[in-house]
Amino acid sequence: MTEDPRAETAGAADGQRLSAALYEGDDAVVRLLRAGVPAESVDEEGTSALYLAAVSDRPGAVRLLLAAGADPDRACGPEAGDLPLCGAACGGHTEVVEALLSAGARPDLREQFGFTALRWAVGLGHARTAEVLLAYGADPCLPGPEGESPLLLAARRGSLETVRALLRRGAGAREGAVDEALGEARRMLDVDLEREMRDGLREVYGDRPGYEVVARRDVVDGGETLTVELVRDGHPSAGRDQQTGHGAIATVLEGELGIRAPFEELARRALRSGRPELDNWRVAVEALCGRGDEETRQAAMAWCASGDAARVALGAEVLAGLGAPGALPDPRSSTAGGA
Repeated sequence: MTEDPRAETAGAADGQRLSAALYEGDDAVVRLLRAGVPAESVDEEGTSALYLAAVSDRPGAVRLLLAAGADPDRACGPEAGDLPLCGAACGGHTEVVEALLSAGARPDLREQFGFTALRWAVGLGHARTAEVLLAYGADPCLPGPEGESPLLLAARRGSLETVRALLRRGAGAREGAVDEALGEARRMLDVDLEREMRDGLREVYGDRPGYEVVARRDVVDGGETLTVELVRDGHPSAGRDQQTGHGAIATVLEGELGIRAPFEELARRALRSGRPELDNWRVAVEALCGRGDEETRQAAMAWCASGDAARVALGAEVLAGLGAPGALPDPRSSTAGGA
């Protein structure tokens, strides 16, 4: 028996109304649900209201739809390949992700092209979202669609907090995973990220008259994100972003493997960021101070004697952490530490 086209049309109309109500507020959603509009309604493209609420970061609407019977694992979209949990994880919408998981969404379910919610969160550096997924049982070792491990992706992305979250949940248990991720973090340290991202935008969009490529760096919770955008008249039309915590990640992974990086390599990682408040600097200082030996003290004293302001500041901080005897050099002085 064939489907009644009138019923299909009515269903799409319900989906359209419910989708529109999402942008009017939770009260509008409640009114439609009470009027009998099914929570599982989809619009004319086959996209469910739950998926739209998830990708739009509307946790209140998500909870309403789930309470009314929406299936948190129902795939939707033109090719029925989009999952609400993956859509929310892709945007870093942590509260929505938790609501879906609490309603029974399976954390390791794959959507079209083999992506899982954790693959999206890790690949885009959404550390808090990844932590919630892992807490609800997402497999920290489950490979992505191209066989890549979550730990490798987190190292490539440059998100220290995501790496730490994965390690806490056992991502290092997979044989070779830490070595592989360490190799990627070290490789990324030698990449000129800004140039690579600028070139990537130009390759895709070309040199458009009236457009310029603009870069900015934002610091959040000790991590830095580099964003490169194609801008015209002050308005971005395309862009890419990348976190830059590769130095800190390499140091943390070396700690997991019991590798002792050379003093100058740790200094390079700290000074590459040039800012004491960033993870690359802080983790290098922590690693150096944790050694607590005379060799480290001598290296720090040599940095203080270098005459380079950034090295002087680094050396003084390490000496302070080691509890150096006597007065510490003044990091603001270019002659701190003496020759």
